[in-house]
Amino acid sequence: MDVPITALRAELASWIDRARAGEEVVITDRGLPVARLTPVGAVSLIDSLTQQGVLSTPKGPRLRAGDIERIQADGPVADYVAAHRS
Repeated sequence: MDVPITALRAELASWIDRARAGEEVVITDRGLPVARLTPVGAVSLIDSLTQQGVLSTPKGPRLRAGDIERIQADGPVADYVAAHRS
C-alpha cells in the first residue's frame, strides 16, 4: 500500500496500525517511494528469498572495497578488461 507523506503525517496512527496488522506501507514523496513502514517482526525481502531458496548466503568472507587492491590502467578500462578477461 502506498501513502503520500502528507497523508502519513495527517493519519500517522492509522498507518502504524496497518503496519502493526502486517501490511507493508510504502511512503512516497511526490509519487516516488522514499521509505517503507513494516511490522517489526516482518522478514526482510533478502531473508524471505533466502528461505525460499532463490538466494544463497555467501560461502566465504565478504570483500569490502578497502580490502581490494586498486589497479591503475594506462588507457581505457575496457582495453584493460579485454586484455585480462579469461
